[in-house]
Amino acid sequence: MAATERMIPIAKPLVGEEEERAVLEVLRSGQLAEGSRVRAFEAAFAGYTGTRHAIAVNSGTAALIVALQAHGVGAGDEVITTPFSFIATATSIIACGAKPVFVDIDPFDLNLDPGQVEAAITDATKAIMPVHLYGHPARMTEIAQLAEDHGLALVEDAAQGHGAEHAGQRVGSFGTGCFSFYPTKNMTTGEGGIITTNDDEVARLARIIRNHGQEVRYRSDYFGLNWRMTDLAAAIGSVQMHHIERWNEARIANATRLAAGITSVQTPKVREGDRHVFHQFTVRVGGDRDAIQKALLDAGVGSAIHYPMVIHQQPIMIQMGFDEGVSTPVAEAAAASVLSLPVHPSLSEEDLERIITVVNRLAH
Repeated sequence: MAATERMIPIAKPLVGEEEERAVLEVLRSGQLAEGSRVRAFEAAFAGYTGTRHAIAVNSGTAALIVALQAHGVGAGDEVITTPFSFIATATSIIACGAKPVFVDIDPFDLNLDPGQVEAAITDATKAIMPVHLYGHPARMTEIAQLAEDHGLALVEDAAQGHGAEHAGQRVGSFGTGCFSFYPTKNMTTGEGGIITTNDDEVARLARIIRNHGQEVRYRSDYFGLNWRMTDLAAAIGSVQMHHIERWNEARIANATRLAAGITSVQTPKVREGDRHVFHQFTVRVGGDRDAIQKALLDAGVGSAIHYPMVIHQQPIMIQMGFDEGVSTPVAEAAAASVLSLPVHPSLSEEDLERIITVVNRLAH
């Protein structure tokens, strides 16, 4: 990297003066924990996803656990999901006492393959949990039909899918959606998550479970822990809601520019009719990926591997026996070849040109 060139980071949280003012208002109000700002944020996010309810929690992982519990997932149950995601997709299932059942992915978008789901359904199956990986929606029309046909809960891991759409419908509205607001996501609350649903009973139970299982204070009729979001986090989220669509459009424009310019590696595909919001712009590389990543770093272009191994090959999953009998060749091939490049809204035209030039020079 030339001395005059700055590093282009793989991600850049967008937090500014509006968020600072919103947090200061909360600090001065004295209401720091869950309160009116959480309720306002929930209402805004429910409107954004087109759902009747949104239940804010303190992380995307909490959203998954609470949503699964609200659907009655527990000991002895099985949940069908993807092996190609962040480990929280599976550990949230395990935290409920259930077993993750891994089904291979669609090579087109690297999401759960609906064509392989039905064969994995057993008498113990309680739910299907697709992931909208990198911001590309899973094939929800088919997956939702499978869930309905077999009487299964549908829990969407939408941690990377804020604003993504399938068949004209926002993700998080096909079943029970679970979003993350970690700083690198398309929008943030610092840390946090939210559950979206049109099911009144699921929403009622989720609100109880996130608050120690209490429907009435100091009386716990359900098992729950402290999964609540603070008003501080919600204040940040409410500001970010005003910008999320502009940021998503910037991500889409940046991805379009990168895909048009990069010719040396396989760039992401978008299924016709879907809206991919590019939480990540993930290419497929051949050859020595580590060497390519180091060369990118030396040239001032940040990158990341999402994800370097399938979930069931993680050491802890092997120790717990969740790798037994699992065959996911498409996911394993993806884990060996994916590389994410910067796509965030802060990229300039000069940044995009440099990314294209460097990738085409190094990855051929």
